[in-house]
Amino acid sequence: MDYSIGEFSKLTGLGIHTLRYYEHEKLIIPSRDAGNRRRYSEKDIAWIAFIKRLKATGMPIKEIQKYAQLRAKGDATLSLRMEMLMRHRQALNEQIRQLQEHEARLDEKIAFYQRQLDEGGPFTDGAG
Repeated sequence: MDYSIGEFSKLTGLGIHTLRYYEHEKLIIPSRDAGNRRRYSEKDIAWIAFIKRLKATGMPIKEIQKYAQLRAKGDATLSLRMEMLMRHRQALNEQIRQLQEHEARLDEKIAFYQRQLDEGGPFTDGAG
């Protein structure tokens, strides 16, 4: 089954302007029908879902473009794409570690305030 740009927009949750931008940036290359209208496939839905995941996990658009270029070259680039994803996962894991550290410090501050409230004593932490 294939989809018009409007149908594809609804299926992916991306605006038509975003889809045209992605095409301009060569992130996605829809086929064209006899009237030169864009047509999107089920594979395009999966690809857009992956692009959205990469964006949501902080991969810069330039890196996604590099990945898309490698993908367009086919199976000969599998190892390069895997390396890109492994580097991205490593960066994501570091972000997760940092966020967990921040969460731990916030938990400590919340626990401090809870103790202060429970004890009814004055707030004297000096750090807000």
